[in-house]
Amino acid sequence: MEGFLFGFGFDIHPLVRGRRLFIGGIEIPSELGALGHSDGDALLHALIDASLSASGLPDIGSLFPDTDSKYKDIPSTHLLLETKNILRELGINFYQVDITLILDSPKLSPFYGEIKGNLERLLEIPAERIGLKARRTEGVLFIPDRPAIIALAMVVLKKNLNAQDS
Repeated sequence: MEGFLFGFGFDIHPLVRGRRLFIGGIEIPSELGALGHSDGDALLHALIDASLSASGLPDIGSLFPDTDSKYKDIPSTHLLLETKNILRELGINFYQVDITLILDSPKLSPFYGEIKGNLERLLEIPAERIGLKARRTEGVLFIPDRPAIIALAMVVLKKNLNAQDS
């Protein structure tokens, strides 16, 4: 499949009181939010890592280090848009994404439409090329007093074959 690039990304954040919960750039009502240097949006972080991996670039922590104060509490949508601009300079665009979220609470199905709509807008791809699902661990993965969110992302990028190879 010449012209297509494939990547996989993973992210995990503990869920704690005193933080807001962002998933796919959407604030989800919750008593707990993701602990992180940025806003802790595990979905977008996994998506960024998958796209960087597919294109042969360094990972999210190398491009947006948590030691840099300019990324403190930054919305992860900004990081995704910056990543998308880097890819565009290389002649690469998003083609398809598939994301699985793992968390026990809150239930995300009521927010699927809003999250997918935001990803459609951010990635500039049609909704039918965005896979999104969430799973609960039924108590077998997370320790009850240490909740977390895990995001797994697969991306298909399309490289303009007329673009210069880096």
